[in-house]
This record gives sequence, structure tokens and C-alpha cells, in this order.
Amino acid sequence: MIILGLVFIFQFGISCSCLAINRSKQTDVINASWWVMSNKTRDELERSFDCCGLFNLTHQYQQDYTLCTAICKSRSPTCQMCGEKFLKHSDEALKILGGVGLFFSFTEILGVWLAMRFRNQKDPRANPSAFL
Repeated sequence: MIILGLVFIFQFGISCSCLAINRSKQTDVINASWWVMSNKTRDELERSFDCCGLFNLTHQYQQDYTLCTAICKSRSPTCQMCGEKFLKHSDEALKILGGVGLFFSFTEILGVWLAMRFRNQKDPRANPSAFL
């Protein structure tokens, strides 16, 4: 019962934070992780999402765009920025994860309530003269 209660608190907090994170915080996280990852990882992401560069905010975008190997670059002179695609996918994923987490956290509260309700109930078929 105590462990289930602790799991509820943890899961409820994570679910609420998934639902509460706003677009600017998502942009900050994506921006910070983009500059930490290797060039190989960036190339793989650009190819799999069919986009070039992160956001058109700095001079780094031009460098990212020239090194881009995505298919969209050969089809048209301009490609969609990866940051916008990442934001769309992360926003959808966070909403889904937050909703599912909230659903299961409230079912855990039901489990805690049931455990508290029935924890000291005696078995009616047991011998009444027995100690436990």
C-alpha cells in the first residue's frame, strides 16, 4: 500500500509536468540537445525526419543547411526546419504520455483505497478460535 502510494505520487507528478510543459520550454530542451549531439546523429535525424537545420535563429542554421543530406533538399530549394517537426512530435507525445499517466495514477489511488479498506478483514471461513 505504501509503495503503491509512492508510485502514485511519482507518476502523478511526472504526468502533470508532461501536460504542463509549454512550447518555449520544449524549444529550449530541443535547442540544447541539438547542439550537444554529434554530427552523425544530426545527419540521421535530418534524413529520417526529412528536414534541414534546427531553427532559423542563428548563423549556425546556414552551416547546418549546407551540411544537410536530407532528401527534401534535392527536391526543392528550401526544406522544412527540423525544430518545427520535433516540436510537433514532442507536443503530441507529451500530451499522450501525460493523459495515460494520469489515468493510471488514478487507478493506483483506487488500489490504495481498496488495500486500506480490506487490509484487516478476517476470513469468514477461518476458525474463530485461531489467533491469526
